[in-house]
Amino acid sequence: MEFLDQYSIAWLVGLVAALLATGVIAGVMAGLLGVGGGIVIVPVLYHLFTLLGVDESVKMHVAVGTSLATIIPTSIMSARAHAAKGNLDFSLLKTLGPALVIGVLIGTWMSGYLDGTALTAIFAAVALLVAANMAFRPQGVTLAESLPPTPFKQLIGTVIGGFSTLMGIGGGTLTVPILTLFNYPIHKAVGTAAAIGLFISVPGAIGSLMHGMGDPGRPPFTVGYVNLIGFILIVPMTMLMAPVGARLAHAINATRLRQAFAVFLFLTSLRMFYGLL
Repeated sequence: MEFLDQYSIAWLVGLVAALLATGVIAGVMAGLLGVGGGIVIVPVLYHLFTLLGVDESVKMHVAVGTSLATIIPTSIMSARAHAAKGNLDFSLLKTLGPALVIGVLIGTWMSGYLDGTALTAIFAAVALLVAANMAFRPQGVTLAESLPPTPFKQLIGTVIGGFSTLMGIGGGTLTVPILTLFNYPIHKAVGTAAAIGLFISVPGAIGSLMHGMGDPGRPPFTVGYVNLIGFILIVPMTMLMAPVGARLAHAINATRLRQAFAVFLFLTSLRMFYGLL
């Protein structure tokens, strides 16, 4: 194929290695910090698609859609591991579930009308806010002693679902810092966020599949806006490493790792903003 003829075998081997490594890092982060593997997967795919010369109008859509698809099995593995340790709040899931789905539907609808530049800007802006929260928020600082009552709790779920879908992330990136702002226990926030990823990724991935059908700018081996090569290479690693990350979450102090990840997000955000100029 013309697509493959452009690159050497060594370059393609490097691409495969990069995708496998992405799956490893995303899986560990999903289980360890509850940030959701998508916050790693989306920028990596975005930059790989840039190197491959994928059409500017679709590369962010494909990065987001592929990420949402990979989050489905990752969320299942991570949620099961956290549930086994009693850190999955089924009551909160039941409360937030409908609102999350509404947010996902809104985000899916919006993604069909937003161009790649707008999606990139949204991802970069939210990633910058998350990095600032991770790096500078003092431990123990909260807005309130408990989660707000209905309907404000449901509004939070809708916002998480909507922005997570637009960004191609599983929800943990937003869920964990928001829940802990309301004095919610960190380990339960991480575990519950893993399950929230299912509420976001399943309808979000279906929407990406539907929106991308027939788009002529998509890279090879892409169904809708889900790239099959990225999915096949990333998913086994995320499924393997998500339970490892969940176990590490109960065994180590993740403060230093959280700060290092904040630096990664900060640099990623700046790089994506620079690409928009």
